[in-house]
Amino acid sequence: MDLSKSSEYNKTKSISFYLLIAGIVLVAFNLRPAITSLGPLVGFIQEDVGLAHWSSGLLMSLPLITFSVMSPLVPKISSRLSNEKALLLGLIVLLTGICSRSIPYTFFLFAGTLLIGIGIAIGNVLLPAIVKDKFPTKFGLMTSVYSTSMGIFASLASGLSVPLAEENGLGWQGAQMVWGIPAVAAIIVWFYLQKYNRNDSAEVKNTNLVTPTKVWSSPIAWQIAIFMGFQSFLFYVTISWLPEILHSYGMSIETAGWMLSFMQLVGLPASFFIPFVASRLKSQSWIALGLGICAILGYFGLLVSADHYPILIISIILIGLALGGIFPLALSLIGFRSQSAKQAAELSGMAQSTGYILAAVGPLFIGSLFDWTHVWSIPLITLIFVAAIVTIFGMMAGRDRHI
Repeated sequence: MDLSKSSEYNKTKSISFYLLIAGIVLVAFNLRPAITSLGPLVGFIQEDVGLAHWSSGLLMSLPLITFSVMSPLVPKISSRLSNEKALLLGLIVLLTGICSRSIPYTFFLFAGTLLIGIGIAIGNVLLPAIVKDKFPTKFGLMTSVYSTSMGIFASLASGLSVPLAEENGLGWQGAQMVWGIPAVAAIIVWFYLQKYNRNDSAEVKNTNLVTPTKVWSSPIAWQIAIFMGFQSFLFYVTISWLPEILHSYGMSIETAGWMLSFMQLVGLPASFFIPFVASRLKSQSWIALGLGICAILGYFGLLVSADHYPILIISIILIGLALGGIFPLALSLIGFRSQSAKQAAELSGMAQSTGYILAAVGPLFIGSLFDWTHVWSIPLITLIFVAAIVTIFGMMAGRDRHI
């Protein structure tokens, strides 16, 4: 009888373990499509709702502003619930936001985007801490898995949004609703998981016992935060405005959307291998330097390639490799520079809060810069300068240091 109970317990634990991996991947599926699908559709939304470039930039910056406000609050929410319940809550809020944003009125457009930001912020902060806690010896590998999963769905969202809107007759509203399907799948899995991981509640409550001032006063923590912030600046500006930049070069908006998708697909190998390789090195500074140089060359090539499609394609490939590798490197550094799951949660909240303040100004600033100048050359020069900052702080954060 005891053996039977033990066997049943082990079976249930095994199912829960594999579901945990599936749940992490499903959460990763939901952390970008609601944002990356917006860039290719922004022209349709502007025409339908009547938004200027600056207000469209604000729409795309709003999730990032929400990330910066919500990130330090997420550990407190999870301490009252649990990691599983907090993620489940975040997914429900995300789904609600996707549905709300599909209503073609300015209020619902911005309110839904706000809810999307809240839902994604919860996943952004908790996922590195969960991986650090549940897979301490496989942190690099699991970061590779979920960051690559994020990249796959981000690229699909960018490429499929315009075809879904036009060729399938869904309009921009229906094209947005499609990305609620992964949220529904994740909600089902985490509803099951939150019943079988009771111990997380006590573990996450201890997260807040990490002294905040130790993280917030740490130079390496600030280097990671600035690195994450400016790489997010690059990513979200590129996601938001690359289709419009390519369209201004004479490319159709649908092709421009697929080029954005291509850029992200090119970055998938980097998304997978960078954390895995970085986990085997004491210092990740050289990785940051290599990725930074790719970013600088990529944006410079985009600046000079208006009439040269081969240079344009090479530039998009370089940008894809850079952005595909820099983000998972930033996530990896959260685990590498922290000494426990508790500290990883604190560093994740701190880095994403302060980091996304920098990122939030990106789409709005670049959109306003274009409105003022009516050319894309000045925004692209700005991106080259930001890529240089990312390179410098990436090298500093990549040094073999701990908080």
